[in-house]
Formats: sequence, C-alpha cells, structure tokens
Amino acid sequence: MESLDIYLLVIAFLTLLSVIASKLSNTFGIPALFIFLGLGMLAGSDGVLGIHFDNVEIARNVGTVALIFILFGGGLDTAFRAIRPVLKDGVLLATLGVVLTALVVAIGIYFLFDFSFLESLLIGAIISSTDAAAVFAILRAKGINLKKKLAPLLELESGSNDPMAIFLTIAILQIIILPQLPSVGEWILEFFLQFLIGGALGYVFGITLPSILNRVHLSFYGLYPVLTIGWVLLLFSSTSILDGNGFLAVYIAGIVANTKEFVHKKNLVGFHDGVSWMMQITVFLVLGLLVFPSELPDVALSSLAIAFWLMFVARPLGVFLSLSFSKFPFKDKLFISWVGLRGAVPIVLATYPFIENFEHSHLIFNMVFFIVLASILIQGTSLPFVAKWLKVEVKKSDKDKKLAFSPLLSKTLKQFYIQKSSPVINKSIVELDLPLNFLILLINRDGKYFKPTGSTLFKENDMLLIQCSTNKQYKMGLKHFM
Repeated sequence: MESLDIYLLVIAFLTLLSVIASKLSNTFGIPALFIFLGLGMLAGSDGVLGIHFDNVEIARNVGTVALIFILFGGGLDTAFRAIRPVLKDGVLLATLGVVLTALVVAIGIYFLFDFSFLESLLIGAIISSTDAAAVFAILRAKGINLKKKLAPLLELESGSNDPMAIFLTIAILQIIILPQLPSVGEWILEFFLQFLIGGALGYVFGITLPSILNRVHLSFYGLYPVLTIGWVLLLFSSTSILDGNGFLAVYIAGIVANTKEFVHKKNLVGFHDGVSWMMQITVFLVLGLLVFPSELPDVALSSLAIAFWLMFVARPLGVFLSLSFSKFPFKDKLFISWVGLRGAVPIVLATYPFIENFEHSHLIFNMVFFIVLASILIQGTSLPFVAKWLKVEVKKSDKDKKLAFSPLLSKTLKQFYIQKSSPVINKSIVELDLPLNFLILLINRDGKYFKPTGSTLFKENDMLLIQCSTNKQYKMGLKHFM
C-alpha cells in the first residue's frame, strides 16, 4: 500500500509540475513538448528522482493509446470548412510529402554514416511525420496570426501524416526482418486497403456519433464523455482488427463529428482537448523516462547532422515537390518547410524496432530522441522570427477590433408556443438541425424562464423566445415544429 501511495505521489507531482512548467512555453516560447520530455528525463534513471524504467513495450502501448486520443481530439477541434480549401494540398503533404522526406533522409544517412540503405530508410520513416501542436502553442503565445490558408494546412498535415509514417515504419521493419517478402503489388494493395478501411470506418463512426449523442438522452452529463471514449476505442480496435489504419480512422471520425451539432458539443470538445493534453503529458513523460541522457552525447554529432539534413534538405524537398502545382507562394512553402517539427510520434515509432528485436534498435532510439530534441529547440524557438522574416503573418486590422453592436438591436425577436400535436415534443434542440440564424434564447415552461441547451427536450405548451435575422429565416425554422 505504501508503494502505491509513493507511485501516486510521483505521478501527481510530475503531472502538476508539467502543467505549471508549461507556462514557460507562453513566457519564453519554449515548446511544451520539450518541457514534458525534459521532466521525464530528470525523473529517470540518470535524473534527480532516479526512477528506473526500461520497459519498451509498455512505452509503446502508452504511446499508442495516447495517439488515439490526441488524434481524435485534434480532429474534433478541426473545422472542416476551414481545411476544405487546402484539402488537396494537405493530403499531398501527409502522404507524398512523408514518403519523399523519408526517402531523402535515408539517402543522406546512407552516404554519411555506416547504415545499410534499409536501415537508413527505417530511420527516415520514423522521423518523417510532423507535430504542429507545439507550433500552434508557440504562435498563440507570441500572438502571431498566420495567413488565411497556412494555419489550416499545417493543422491538416500534422493531424493526418502520422498514419503514413506508421505504415512506412512497420512496412520497412517487415522488409528487414521477414525472410519472405511480399511483392510490390501486395504492398500497394495493403497500403490502399489500410487507408480505405480506416477512412471509411472513420467517416461512418464520425457521422453516427452525433446522432447517438442526440438520441440517447442520458440522465447524467458525466456519461456523455464516457460514451465518446468507448466509441473512439471501439472505432480504433475494430479498424485495426479489420487491417485498417486505426489512427487515420479516429482522426477522420473527429473531423466528421465536428461537422454536425450534438448535445454538450462545446463541453465534449473541451473534455477531449483536456484528455489530449493529459495524453501528451503522459506519453512525453514516459518516453523521457525511457531514455538515458548519459547515452545521448555518444550520438549527438551524428544525430545533429541528420537533424540539419532533415530541416534544410529533406523536409523542404518534400514540401516543395508535394506542393509543386499549388498556388502557395515561395515564402509560404518555405515557412511550411520550417514548421516541420518532430514530436511524440517519431519517438513512439522508435520503440518499434525494440519489439522486433532489431539489432540497432537502441542506437536508433537514442538518435531519434536527439533529433526530436534538436528539432524542437532549433525550429520551435526560431519560429516567431521566421514567420516575421518570411512575412507570413497577418496583423489584425482596426476594423476587426471594433465591438459589434448588440444583435438584439438588429435582429427580430419572436414568440412561439409548442402545440400538443407538434412533432418536436420530447425531442432535443440539436435533433432538429435548426438553421444557424434561428436561435432559441429562452423557454418559458410552467411560468418559469430558463436558458436552453442543445440537450433541452421540448414539452407541450413551452413558449419559445426566438431570435432571427429575417421573417424568412423565422418561417424556415418553424417548419421543424409543424
């Protein structure tokens, strides 16, 4: 019992310290990811607390679960209407861009160091995905607003390129380890099946989730987050069992679910954002514990050389070739190239060779860990300067800062009573899919006024106070009540 108390004390201490230390990200522009990794390293075997942790399989499993909820939370917080204009470019960066980056990194490693080409390609695949979550934290902290299409493009790429990197890493590991290799046609077929199954199930689960949330009418709000957690785990496991890409599925499900209105939407988005942060802290602390800082100096020079090759050659080539036919100007593409920060995914992928008993797995893990640290420090801290230098930020105009007039002064207010025969009785507001400009401000029920929410059920004789812009919009909204 005492050991459990000590474990809980250490977990609580590290979690709270991570949250408090994240303030450094806002104050000094240090990426929160680096802070979490640093705390994990300080708590590890070579650190102050001396916690010995070397179980790679547990670290990989923790990383997998964390990625599930990080990707779903990222998708749920993504507005499809914002990424629609850059959908083609984002998909190209997340697929072709990842492949090209991995290939160019492999070429550099093969000619510079004593690795076979397949081993070089494995390292390239592991570090081929980006983590823009740290980027947006820095941009928000420094008050930098990117051009209209840049922010959604980076958001889409960072959320959707992890599945490609995972597929490449597993595929190359199989090529190295398996005695009998599948044909090129079988690899291509497996690739398309994984992404097709993952995309299809992600869309189905995403479009179904709002309907379930709107119709289940749970008695306690606390059960809604539990339902979504179970739904996400069901989606990932089902997709993986069917040989689909579960990570792609949960990300797409989050984006699709956000296109619909559902009960407690704002609260659920906030809940999953909190879960995502908790998962990021957890996985970074665990990965920080897994590494031995005393071993990093041995790979420092070679890892730094690979990091520079990745930053200045591989990533820019992947971006410029993928966006060859896009309308983004040269400076925008250059900024996109510099935003290719590496994060948790490469370190998690670096544990995969351990599971397969790969000969150079320990060396690869240390090198990848150092490359991620270098990427975070060099690219992360210089990001505000690069944004200003390339002139990709937009200043808010005085017009945007003016306060808008109260909508009550310019909108039409109406009263409407729910009749006995109305089809909306015992239905919630979100189930009706009302027009955006048809707002139900108050409901009078049995002589008492209250402010409705998306989960509020309509009752007979309810009096609704409705706000809308025009009589036409009012009549369109009333069709749902007749």
